[in-house]
Amino acid sequence: MENISSSLNVLQPPKYGNLITVLSIDGGGIRGIIPGVLLAYLESQLQELDGEDARLADYFDVISGTSTGGLIATMLAAPNDNNRPLYAAKDIVPFYLDNCPKIFPQSSGLCAAVVDLVKVLTGPKYDGKYLHKLIRNIVGDKRLDQTLTNVVIPTFDVKKLLPVIFSSYQVTSRPVLNAKLSDICIGTSAAPTLLPAHYFENNDQQGEPKEFNLIDGGVAANNPASVAISEVIKQTEKQNPDFMEIKPMELYDRLLLVSFGTGSNRSELRYNAKKVSKWGVIGWLYEDGSSPLLECFDEAGACMVDYHNSVVFQALHSEQNYLRIEKPGGHARGKSSFS
Repeated sequence: MENISSSLNVLQPPKYGNLITVLSIDGGGIRGIIPGVLLAYLESQLQELDGEDARLADYFDVISGTSTGGLIATMLAAPNDNNRPLYAAKDIVPFYLDNCPKIFPQSSGLCAAVVDLVKVLTGPKYDGKYLHKLIRNIVGDKRLDQTLTNVVIPTFDVKKLLPVIFSSYQVTSRPVLNAKLSDICIGTSAAPTLLPAHYFENNDQQGEPKEFNLIDGGVAANNPASVAISEVIKQTEKQNPDFMEIKPMELYDRLLLVSFGTGSNRSELRYNAKKVSKWGVIGWLYEDGSSPLLECFDEAGACMVDYHNSVVFQALHSEQNYLRIEKPGGHARGKSSFS
């Protein structure tokens, strides 16, 4: 394994070659099946090269995920009893197919639409009990500092109205972030109107309990790619007193970013100005089984992160180091998938 070049030698040596490899997975609920299929293919290709025991955590220095992407990141990076990843990538899709009908039970009958509307107006559409139990059974009491590679998972604290980034890079300096992976996953997947917010406490550096009041990480970053890159840069800056002298081109030339979306409803063209101009609060929060307002925020946030990353990588002549895969819009290497 090669060591990284001198401009970034303060970081631990990368897992593969001399690139810092970053895997990013968007939020999207049950649509986590889409990156699940792609990740299974990627891992199978790596296994053809290095053997059937190869896992994605062996190749990526950072795995970042929001909401359902945070759950996938944890499945890929948390250790089992043999100190290997809990899940192979090929097991992600079966996991979703087996459990999503129980996580998101659908109302049936003539009054199903009315029942769903009443649920949305009076509380979360789903109680989250099955999901919470499932996550706790999967990861147990394992904490953020136990993952097999660095993990970055955004959430949003609804009490402080601030994002909370659970990052492996920060657990040493901020022990309060070294929470149970189950709490992190439940928090980042707590989508407003769909699942209840998640409260838990964790001790700070002085051993004092601090509270977290978390909702879906998609509120802060539905596409967590830039968050992951920021964590890498912050770590470099913190450890390297000469960080400001590093040329941006050198930094991005050492990054390899693979970003997976979870599909999009953009091609369906379900909304238009004439239609939405008649909506009030209820219309924006609930329309035909979905939440247009949250959908708009998620789509806009993910697209803007893609746009920013593609512009930066191109400007620094490192576009070959950025791959964004999303539907509809195909895949883009070093350029925005919606341009």
